Amino acid sequence: MNAVTPPGGEQSLGPTARRMILGSQLRRMREDAGITRQEAGYSIRGSESKISRLELGRVGFKERDVADLLTMYGMTDPGERQQFLDMVKESNEPGWWRRYGDLMPSWFNDLVGLEEAAARIQVWEPLYVTGLLQTEAYARAIMSHGRKDMVNEQVDRRVALRMRRQKMLSRPDAPRLWLVLDESVLHRPIGDREILKGQIDYLLEMILQPNISVQILPFDRSGYSADSAFSLLRFAEEELPNIAYTEYLTGAHYIDKRDEIERYSRALDMLAVDAETPDRSRQMLLKRRAEI
Repeated sequence: MNAVTPPGGEQSLGPTARRMILGSQLRRMREDAGITRQEAGYSIRGSESKISRLELGRVGFKERDVADLLTMYGMTDPGERQQFLDMVKESNEPGWWRRYGDLMPSWFNDLVGLEEAAARIQVWEPLYVTGLLQTEAYARAIMSHGRKDMVNEQVDRRVALRMRRQKMLSRPDAPRLWLVLDESVLHRPIGDREILKGQIDYLLEMILQPNISVQILPFDRSGYSADSAFSLLRFAEEELPNIAYTEYLTGAHYIDKRDEIERYSRALDMLAVDAETPDRSRQMLLKRRAEI
């Protein structure tokens, strides 16, 4: 039984991805040993649902619990055990976004960590420019509901968090970002004319990067493939499943079931076919920029 070593070097993965990889390895070891989740939970003074959460990487690991599970699953080699437990420690280290923990709902924490680890991020946005490509002014207008009197320190920190998330797009190993944007977004008056003009300018600048593609879905083709925003995150590591992410007013869903992922993937394919090509989309951005 070999302990997990993340592909691409240990520094390439954040704590969220590490937890998911370790959880996946624990699940495989448990299944290979013929042990049920209920039995495993009992051995660490927990429940079947606790084991499920651990195996999905949805919660932090306690070293004592993992050490007990490794013993139960038959990993006895001291070197392999230590390597696994060292990764457990690293998976519990806080990511850079923890400094914004007071601003972020618990369900949003994992998204930031998963974005950091993703190889490809595909996004459908029918209402706004995606947060990963927003300007400060555009983000501030959204977060203050378009009211300058509502801009305060908390809003400014939320904007700073959003800008910090965007830095991953300029890393040497940056993920590939592919955005399908509804044409209505280019006409929605977020903030004022100058803010919208600046946002379109920024999109025109960002699509020059080799890892960023934007397609515009024209008005007359909207509303057929998907009616609400979602993201699909894909990873280079075999241990990590593709994950679809969608928000609602008070939370978010993280979807990793294969049949459901297939539906999101097909929806993105249909959106890409219906949308204008990246070159034609750039022309639409230039045209709209000239109209404002």
